Amino acid sequence: VLTFHLEMSFFDVWYEVGQNLFSDSNSKYCHLLFISSPYVGCLGDTQFCFRFRRSPGRKVSLCCFLDQLDRDLPVYLKKDPAYYYGYVYFRQVRDKSLKRGYFQKSLVLISKLPYVHLFRTVLKQIAPEYFEKSEAFLEAVCSDVDRWPPPIPGEILHLPIMGIIMKLRIPTYRDKPGTTQIVQNMHQICIPSGYVKCIKISQSVFRCFCPVFFHIQMLWELVLLGEPLVVMAPSPSESSETVLALVSCISPLKYCSDFRPYFTIHDSEFKEYTTRTQAPPSVILGVTNPFFAKTLQHWPHIIRIGDIKLPGDVPKQVKVKKLKNLKTLDSKPGVYTSYKPYLNKDEEIVKQLQKGVQQKRPTEAQSVILRRYFLELTESFIIPLERYVASLMPLQKCISPWKSPPQLRHFSQDEFMKTLEKAGPQLTSGLKGDWIGLYRHFLKSPNFDGWFRSRQKEMTQKLEALHLEALCNENLVFWSQKHTEVEAVDLVLKLKNKLLQADREHLPVKTDTLKKLQAHIHDIILALPDDLQDILLKTGTT
Repeated sequence: VLTFHLEMSFFDVWYEVGQNLFSDSNSKYCHLLFISSPYVGCLGDTQFCFRFRRSPGRKVSLCCFLDQLDRDLPVYLKKDPAYYYGYVYFRQVRDKSLKRGYFQKSLVLISKLPYVHLFRTVLKQIAPEYFEKSEAFLEAVCSDVDRWPPPIPGEILHLPIMGIIMKLRIPTYRDKPGTTQIVQNMHQICIPSGYVKCIKISQSVFRCFCPVFFHIQMLWELVLLGEPLVVMAPSPSESSETVLALVSCISPLKYCSDFRPYFTIHDSEFKEYTTRTQAPPSVILGVTNPFFAKTLQHWPHIIRIGDIKLPGDVPKQVKVKKLKNLKTLDSKPGVYTSYKPYLNKDEEIVKQLQKGVQQKRPTEAQSVILRRYFLELTESFIIPLERYVASLMPLQKCISPWKSPPQLRHFSQDEFMKTLEKAGPQLTSGLKGDWIGLYRHFLKSPNFDGWFRSRQKEMTQKLEALHLEALCNENLVFWSQKHTEVEAVDLVLKLKNKLLQADREHLPVKTDTLKKLQAHIHDIILALPDDLQDILLKTGTT
């Protein structure tokens, strides 16, 4: 937890839960958090989030445990070991007793977990009361958080916080895509310490895309291809919400480039991301400072949004504008780009959303429609790639217990392109356009590189698991008796290393298979002379 007092021109860093991230109040991270307060014209309470790089070499105490939980999460909730998230609750009210004329204060929660709406709810619950009280209140909050159970995906979690119980379920990758499982029948659970507050992880994507929903398909392409993209918004909350909505629109595909929900001139990467000496990097930036309208004019794709309106307002259709027309932050809302989409525009989804606005359909329902649209579009795009990559897997008959696991076949772009004629996205999507061109562009993007590396790792681990099963199905004791003692000892050591690898890399191996392999090792050792038995039974795996 971090707070600062703007009116006193210094930071008051107060830390309790987990690991201390800040060495002193003048660290670059504290300065970043100071700058991350909203613009001066924002009165009242504001919530937003930002993202920043972790210092290299810093160890994280819960990293291994969180890595295990990551396996069961959908891609949009997986943590990135190189980044932290900052969740901010900022208050600015007029106060004539202060020199600046304003009371300005933020409560900031730092976490490796991208659970935006969980931490937003936590801050909304504790920040208003904290502003009226002292640090003793935060001590009580931290004491409650210390009692929280591990964030295990799929389980119903009860999180005590200052006299209430927050109840949520973190989604898993096995959940049916396009749906959000919210715990129902809250009245059936009686918790004497307070009332139950049911929260969910997903966000209202329609509210974020509403100002530009005529161009959602083009924006999906830009995010899919990892194109440099800037969101210019009137406030940090609108900036951060829109950037997070963009990143999530290609789910279940993971966005593998950097993204900054709220980016300022004091971020460590400011010079790196704004230099004109090289092409803009693959990153999505959310900004509010008018300075960026000039600094980022050379970026190829810019989204300018006005105030996000309430449901019921019918947005006007805004044409794609040329970049040269974007001169100041006062420019009209719209998408400024010279990008020509590969796919033909899907008029049906636009009409469906427009009709929902006119009929005052709830924002949550509109978001469900939009998420399902993005999901089906992404799956139609990724299924041909999944099908082709699966064909790179060696046949199971090629796996021999007495040889190293076979290697995956090399990914051939030309070979993949040939498969699209009969097994392309036309099987699941009615959209027409230059799908081939879209795939060629995607194969050069960071998102393809990240996706393919992940699939490579999964399939390599599957081969290792199949190799273990092949070993277990052999009569290893009989084999060892027909070979020299040196060869038998070598086999024992290799099998022990296999068990270590299975545990270290979390290979998809059945528990019975591991037990059977352990039994094989034990039987082989017992068949050896006593002196070797003593050594091998005492020797750990190396």
